Amino acid sequence: MKLRKIMITAVVTAAWAATLAAAPQSDKQPVVSSTGRFGDASAIAIKYRDYLFGIVKEVNANEVILSKTKFGVDQPFKFTKKTKFTTDGKPSSYDKIKVGEGIYIDVDTDKRTGEQIAKKVVSGVDMPKLPSEQ
Repeated sequence: MKLRKIMITAVVTAAWAATLAAAPQSDKQPVVSSTGRFGDASAIAIKYRDYLFGIVKEVNANEVILSKTKFGVDQPFKFTKKTKFTTDGKPSSYDKIKVGEGIYIDVDTDKRTGEQIAKKVVSGVDMPKLPSEQ
């Protein structure tokens, strides 16, 4: 009797496995939008992927302090004579940066002091150019 149960179980298991292996596989690919859900964000996303994003907590002529950065704590970034400021895609200065505003910073670290230096500060809206304008 036990042998018969084992044989029936083995035959049913083999038939089940063969059915799964022979089941047709779907060759349909998921529908992919050419511009994504909210338009083509790659023009801006790729442009600022190496920049650091944060919310301005304080700003003065020498530095900006950002909160909500990837570091998780308030982080100061020093300005130098070479720091470039851009607001709404146009050249600007540090006094155009407002507290509470989100900005992107291209950061370099001073090897001697370890301070983080802002090479480029981008604020406001930077609209990508249309292909006809490039």
